[in-house]
Amino acid sequence: MRVSYFAPAVLTAMLASTMLAQTPAARTNTEPEFRYDPRAEGWLTHADGFNMPEVLRRFSTDRQTLVSYYDSRLSPERAKALDRFAQTWLQLLGQAPFDSLSVDGRVDWLLLRARLHEDLHRLAEQRGRRSEMEPLIPFADSILALDDDLRRMQFVTAADAGSQVDRLSGDIGKLTGDINAGRLKASPAVGRRAAHTVEILRHTLKGWRDFYNGYDPMFTWWVEEPWKRADAALDAYATLLGEKIAGVRASDKDTIIGDPVGREALQNALAAEFIPYAPEELIAQARTELAWCQAEMVRNARQLGFGDDWHKALEHVKNDYVKPGEQPAMVRDLEYQALDFLRQRDLITVPEAALNLWRMEMMSPERQRISPFFLGGDLLTVSYPTSGMTHEQKLMSMRGNNIHYSRATVFHEMIPGHFLQWYMNERYRAYRGAFDTPFWEEGWAFYWELLLWDQGFPRSPEDRIGMLFWRMHRAARVIFSLQFHLGRMTATEAVDFLVNEVGHERQNAAAEVRRSFETDEYGPLYQCAYELGALQFRALHAELVDSGKMTNRQFHDAVLKLGIMPVEMVRASLRGEKLPENFTARWKFYDELPAPAGDR
Repeated sequence: MRVSYFAPAVLTAMLASTMLAQTPAARTNTEPEFRYDPRAEGWLTHADGFNMPEVLRRFSTDRQTLVSYYDSRLSPERAKALDRFAQTWLQLLGQAPFDSLSVDGRVDWLLLRARLHEDLHRLAEQRGRRSEMEPLIPFADSILALDDDLRRMQFVTAADAGSQVDRLSGDIGKLTGDINAGRLKASPAVGRRAAHTVEILRHTLKGWRDFYNGYDPMFTWWVEEPWKRADAALDAYATLLGEKIAGVRASDKDTIIGDPVGREALQNALAAEFIPYAPEELIAQARTELAWCQAEMVRNARQLGFGDDWHKALEHVKNDYVKPGEQPAMVRDLEYQALDFLRQRDLITVPEAALNLWRMEMMSPERQRISPFFLGGDLLTVSYPTSGMTHEQKLMSMRGNNIHYSRATVFHEMIPGHFLQWYMNERYRAYRGAFDTPFWEEGWAFYWELLLWDQGFPRSPEDRIGMLFWRMHRAARVIFSLQFHLGRMTATEAVDFLVNEVGHERQNAAAEVRRSFETDEYGPLYQCAYELGALQFRALHAELVDSGKMTNRQFHDAVLKLGIMPVEMVRASLRGEKLPENFTARWKFYDELPAPAGDR
């Protein structure tokens, strides 16, 4: 009998594939029961009792470990595991000796409980949003099951894997026919969400394929061609969903399709942030703030000779910009002006190292589509025109980053804003990173814009208009984002609102709305957090500083050393309140706000 030269190699590969599919013998392809209870390790039984900083560090570490293991956000197993994790931690908290906890211990206990309930609400909301997409992506579970099996080290049999992947192309083909024939429909928001999900599923399938491809010759032999067809089908299907269901052509980079979360989700999110107001109350307050700002704009427009036409005064301010190439030096010098102002008025302690460690980079043209203004944090990211932009885009970028707008926000992004926040958060009560909230982070940075206005930082009508522009912008964010998520304003109407009521360049307004509604980076309350968090800090400042109980420096230093958390809990800590176990949000901070400083 004649034997092929390649037969031993093929036989070895087949045996190896079979062994991988059967090893280890004790494992099965069924979902393992997720068991998690740190008490089984003897944790929380030591003599020093329920130490909340240690509890929070353990919570954060264990949750991060779990999220890293279930790296696919779409995995049904991940959702179940996170649900069980939150339920277990609620049981652990129930065993804490709450009455013996300190002021800060009670704050941490209440914050962790709120965080766990928030996680459970989000998981429930995600299940609801997934069910809305189900008719459009019925094949999703078959892809996710392959990925889940790989994570559990349940390795495939090559021929079976080829059959599973081969079915995908046919399933997607039937769905494509139903959509084209008008038999399968959904809302534009659900269509866009499904298109994005299909892109993630395509990436997941490729990652699964890459694990085996080339390392298991039989896998490559069986799966490679079906995978190529499935990959192409997924790519085309994502485009189809975007065009036919969401109504946006792949080449259209301007149309914005948002995804409103609804009133219940907003209420749950507000409760998690300890904000005791309904969305409608927040919108009404933001309209009051916006009206005050517009009245101040008129006063300053008159000083510049534009009468009551504040839009013309704003155009005057926008045209005061530096030449291309000069923006980094201008921004640096503006930050130095702000630092000098802080020192002169003894407003806050700035560690020497923080003064010398900040740096900057230039923002890419693509990122400027989402963030048209400079950003801060561990470094200052400067937004300004690049050579590849159109003439109109260049002018919009320069006008939107003019000297007076920049002077009003550079300290928001760096010191005493985001850069100093990050510096201090890494050094004081870092365990409270589990309670990361934009109401503290963005609220603190915008609060400094309000405080420096009161302290006389703007030197001219142009400076005041620059600061008022951002103040109007933050009030408008509350209005348009909540209205959108309540289903009362479209993305297009939000862009028009920013142009007409705030004076944005249209392209910059579109970038702001796109940032709010078309990225997964921000939650539904993120854009509200600037104004609401700032007003909370402003009310707390009035309560503790204006009353003479603390100096500015004492107040600001204390806030940063408490770590990141909802502002009502900052208030409880600074006031030394021993909050009860049944505590819920109750601070009506709007009632305690001082009257804003008028035109100077």
